[in-house]
Amino acid sequence: MFSIQKGRCSWSLYATIASVVALVSVVHLFWFPLTPSLDYFRLVQKTCVPINGSADASIKNINESKQQPIDLEYQFPADLHKAVFYCGAPWKAEIGRWLSGCDSITKEVDIVETIGGSGCKNDCSGQGVCNQELGQCWCFHGYSGEGCSERQQLDCNFPASPEQPYGRWVVSICSAYCDTTRAMCFCGEGTKYPNRPVAEACGFQFKLPSDPNAHKLSDWTKADLDNIFTTNISKPGWCNVDPAEAYALKVKFKEECDCKYDGLWGRFCEIPVLSTCINQCSGHGHCRGGFCQCSSGWYGVDCSIPSVVSSVREWPQWLRPAKIDVPDSLNLTGKVVNLNAVVKKKRPLIYVYDLPPSFNSLLLEGRHYKLECVNRIYDEKNATLWTEQLYGAQIALYESILASPYRTLNGEEADFFFVPVLDSCIITRAYDAPHLSMQEHRGLRSSLTLEFYKKAYDHIVEQYPFWNRSSGRDHLWFFSWDEGACYAPKEIWNSMMLVHWGNTNSKHNHSTTAYWADNWDTISSSRRGKHPCFDPQKDLVLPSWKIPDVNSISKKLWSRPRDKRKTLFFFNGNLGPAYQNGRPEASYSMGIRQKLAEEFGSSPNKDGKLGKQHAEDVIVTPIRSKNYHEDLASSTFCGVFPGDGWSGRMEDSVLQGCIPVVIQDGIFLPYENVLNYDSFAVRIREDDIPNLINILRAFNETEIEFKLANVQKIGQRFLYRDSVMLEAKRQKDAYGRVEDWAVEFSKLVEDDVFATFVQVLHYKLHNDPWRQLTGVNKEFGLSRECYTNTK
Repeated sequence: MFSIQKGRCSWSLYATIASVVALVSVVHLFWFPLTPSLDYFRLVQKTCVPINGSADASIKNINESKQQPIDLEYQFPADLHKAVFYCGAPWKAEIGRWLSGCDSITKEVDIVETIGGSGCKNDCSGQGVCNQELGQCWCFHGYSGEGCSERQQLDCNFPASPEQPYGRWVVSICSAYCDTTRAMCFCGEGTKYPNRPVAEACGFQFKLPSDPNAHKLSDWTKADLDNIFTTNISKPGWCNVDPAEAYALKVKFKEECDCKYDGLWGRFCEIPVLSTCINQCSGHGHCRGGFCQCSSGWYGVDCSIPSVVSSVREWPQWLRPAKIDVPDSLNLTGKVVNLNAVVKKKRPLIYVYDLPPSFNSLLLEGRHYKLECVNRIYDEKNATLWTEQLYGAQIALYESILASPYRTLNGEEADFFFVPVLDSCIITRAYDAPHLSMQEHRGLRSSLTLEFYKKAYDHIVEQYPFWNRSSGRDHLWFFSWDEGACYAPKEIWNSMMLVHWGNTNSKHNHSTTAYWADNWDTISSSRRGKHPCFDPQKDLVLPSWKIPDVNSISKKLWSRPRDKRKTLFFFNGNLGPAYQNGRPEASYSMGIRQKLAEEFGSSPNKDGKLGKQHAEDVIVTPIRSKNYHEDLASSTFCGVFPGDGWSGRMEDSVLQGCIPVVIQDGIFLPYENVLNYDSFAVRIREDDIPNLINILRAFNETEIEFKLANVQKIGQRFLYRDSVMLEAKRQKDAYGRVEDWAVEFSKLVEDDVFATFVQVLHYKLHNDPWRQLTGVNKEFGLSRECYTNTK
């Protein structure tokens, strides 16, 4: 495929072509580490779709080569629960049939991927990354302009007043030195440790509480510089405190000062460590506080997109193996030409917008708390520490898509378009700094978040041609916060929403959160429209993030048999104002948990009363379990109720093999519009809460065993295994490190969240009614019956 015209090529182009030719010898190179195997690039034993970097594709259907007409309804009949099983999961019949007959026999097609060569002004002045598809600079925190040459002034404090010399409170409030590129507070020059953070309360005095048992309150009007800058070892210092002396208890230090910023570790922030970036910059860049500073020749939010000057030996797995077409005629007096690479891929194909960093990287780089909106941080050895951040699913899915063989750079061939706006970062950071002003949003984080999504929509409509072809119906937006896409701007509602909260508004047709700042009821219909929060015909509820739990997985708690599950029904969580430390709002959990406790509470409330129908084998308690996962695994049925919007109780139940009992009318749970919930769960109307236990006791043993078996089969579909194993490979490659969590997750062989997500997209690609009207002519790698037969 190579044709080079004599006399028209510079040495730099010859070097590029040389690296292309070298691809012939490297495209089949894969890495196979020694046991314990972390090679999830290799086909896992039972998986039904390729996971990231898979060398093979999927299980082979015995009829693949015959290409006979497909009668899906005849070949794949539904069972008594109206389910059709595919890859171990009970799907709704029409979906399970199509996946069984068509997804399993999908063939690869040739996709032309264009490797960009557009440059940026002044190479972004070293203060940004050049998007070589658009020829635009994505600037680091504190820099702006066409070539990132303009330094911004991002103040830590709001304007001062006589009453508030440091302005009104904001997370970034600073009495010491403000780094105005990030609105972060540090000790500053003149101190022994100028780069030590002085985060929030660290730099201020405290008000003495009238109650000796009450918490101290910061006085945001009075700086505590005498202490934090002191060199007197008998005073509680900070900026001049030597860590070794402090650890040896030779000097005092201010207890309220700590190490909140990402990239630092130790009680005194003395150890530089990795920050959290998307895919840790894919080995082609440096993570600077959350923003990937890409190496030359690479770009993208995770530095995973090669340009024409990158070595093809280093191209990512999702672009290999490839055949490269170098044009006959080259004119190097202008921009460097693009290269076309032909890659074999299976559909569905996902195009990921490389959005301006204000929607993702800047939100990560400017975090004032290292645990905000990420699913991992790094310790003093740069080992991975997984977080309990429920909203970490957004990062996990994003990373999986970016590293997936289903990713494409070719928008003309793409079947879906992922728009990566990190709403979990927007909401958790809403009060971080003055430049994230909430004033025009009246303090509503929901309103601020809507604005971000609207601006992302404006950007892709202005810069790309893809939206208008389908009115956005092939676009994917992830809303991870408590009430999902309730506050999606009206302009994007045609799209597919990925959420944790599937409220159809058929009953609960208003904001259900008890937290006022997330309420969306008062957002104008001119911005939000009048759409529901969730449309089961087009949207999908995904599981929330759950920390990789080595203990539960190694013990296989999910597989515990029926005779070991002595508790009939279990729920452990906040039960509202009737209990000590309960949420005070009557609207919390839409009153569902409160009603449950009133009937079946197994712990005394504030009045010393148990539930009216309390029973020995029924546990409904707000008292934190000492071994939560063991308690779930010792129960037959487990409660799944809302909190402030969604909760992670469905995931807790399924991952420990307990039959979920769902009580939330008109609100869908993970996969509920695609999987057949009757095969593994129980749904009870809110009005039937008083009859809950009678309903559960009425199930016969055959039905209970059937549901328990199916819960076990679908359990791994509630884990973000793919994202976890991407991190396992990064740790192995960088440090030769194989942690216990990596070993245990490498043993999991069934389809996970990402595999399920891809299966749903593949079904929708050929069965969404609107696609029948587009007349798109593509190679799908399927027999014609699969994309004309919707039964």
